[in-house]
Amino acid sequence: MKKLINTTGAVVDEMIEGIVAASNHLAVLDGARVVVRADFAALRDAGKVALISGGGSGHEPAHAGYVGEGLLTAAVCGDVFTSPSTDAVLAAIRTVTGPAGALLIVKNYTGDRLNFGLAAEIARAEGLDVRMVVVADDVALAEASETAGRRGLAGTVLVHKIAGAAAEAGQPLTDVARAAQQAIDHLATMGVGLSPCIVPAAGKPNFTLAEDEIELGLGIHGEAGVAREPFTDAADIVRRLCARVFDFLELAPGDRVALLVNNLGATPGMEMAIVARETLDQAARRGLVVDAVWVGTFLTAIEMAGCSITALKLSGSMLEALRAPAAAPAWPGLAGEGGVVRRVAARQAASAPKSGVAPASDPRIRASLQQVIDALGEAEPYLTGLDQQVGDGDLGLNLARGAAAIGSELDALAGQHPAELLRSLSAIIRRTVGGTSGALYAAGLLRAAATLQAIDAPGRGDWSRALGEGARAIAQLGDARIGDRTMLDALLPAAAVLEAEPSSSGDGLGRLGRAIEAAQQGVRDSSSTASRRGRSSYLGARVVGVADPGAEAVVVWLQAIRRALG
Repeated sequence: MKKLINTTGAVVDEMIEGIVAASNHLAVLDGARVVVRADFAALRDAGKVALISGGGSGHEPAHAGYVGEGLLTAAVCGDVFTSPSTDAVLAAIRTVTGPAGALLIVKNYTGDRLNFGLAAEIARAEGLDVRMVVVADDVALAEASETAGRRGLAGTVLVHKIAGAAAEAGQPLTDVARAAQQAIDHLATMGVGLSPCIVPAAGKPNFTLAEDEIELGLGIHGEAGVAREPFTDAADIVRRLCARVFDFLELAPGDRVALLVNNLGATPGMEMAIVARETLDQAARRGLVVDAVWVGTFLTAIEMAGCSITALKLSGSMLEALRAPAAAPAWPGLAGEGGVVRRVAARQAASAPKSGVAPASDPRIRASLQQVIDALGEAEPYLTGLDQQVGDGDLGLNLARGAAAIGSELDALAGQHPAELLRSLSAIIRRTVGGTSGALYAAGLLRAAATLQAIDAPGRGDWSRALGEGARAIAQLGDARIGDRTMLDALLPAAAVLEAEPSSSGDGLGRLGRAIEAAQQGVRDSSSTASRRGRSSYLGARVVGVADPGAEAVVVWLQAIRRALG
């Protein structure tokens, strides 16, 4: 792997500092990977709606490059190809949202929807007016009913622009959200990949293509498309992309459109110009009126070679919004000046109410935590390898990072009341574990904490009930069930065993062992089915025969707890 980076762990933070240092108009929140407009406080005081977007890094210039006048107020950056944590999103909301409220513009990926959605719920509970729209412009998967749904692609940038114009004009939150949703409803994108990309932390390509192959309709993390086909030429490839996009929007002669021809990262400018030529030719052949066209690098998949084509069917004031003044590093027309990295403080919310008096420290709790920390660290290569086969390869890294963060606070955690301990674990995981797993584990721990809140010294039955309640919270938030190839394939069977058997039997280790056996059976069952949730749902039958990594991780930490108690 040859990349112009320093260390893999510093990639995102140093990228953010570079973006901010090269602009006079941006700042970064202290302690959070959030890029904000330097004048956000004036916007808040002026009663303007805040626009917040973001997602995993690796898609630059999206989304931090679109923070600026007439566009976003803030962008939240996760690790590479990993959703930002709920806490990072919440820091952005609390900091830039004023009385006019905020609109979250989220791409349709499970982790983004969960983390942005959970942050919005928390913010609304704190009295902030927050709404969310979800961009799902990928028409490659328009007819796929057994996947996680149509993905958010480069069309998201046009939603930023249209919503940004409405917010900059001082329109109320309802109207800004309506403008964004109208754009989403008239948007279609499809891409083609000519080569894979390399996630810095993984150090190797995330999929393989033969020299004579292309992947039609792939996602921006390297997820599979609708077909892997022989390479032809630009005219044929663009014709097929445009046909899918134009047909989805039911475009007819005389319809007015805006086009976005997007470089996925490593396509030379010469080739992008040829793609633009062919795209405009296809629009002319259909009799479309192209009122606006952009060609360039807008939303990438690191250094993937390929492109995507977006069409927006224009209606109402969309064209006026697209042409409205805007100034952001990645929006055409703005040149930055050299400067320093500005930092501003993020707003903080009041601390959660404390539980009752903590019982005497239970050495089994500390031992269990230490065993889980060690086990997740040791299992990282195995879980990462599994996830590279069925997802985007970040699960093992994410869980190991969260475990290490828990380890750094172990002394303080071990002496807390059980409910307080679970809330603290939830906060650490929200802060350090990105993607779907971070939001789901955080939500499950919060529900489990609520179960133990009023109990001075929880017994085995109380912990079993807390685990069951936490598992059900994860199922509810993730809209998933057993058989969907998620962590629930192991977690729900284990919780069912622990809740069903009486805790008074005195056979605590035996009950836990039977719960682990049920979880292991769930893992085996997961390998025989296709997925209905998460990024692996896009792979269809390709995942059959590979165990779900999230379910495997549940077995890892359950076994660790049993070792500690035995």
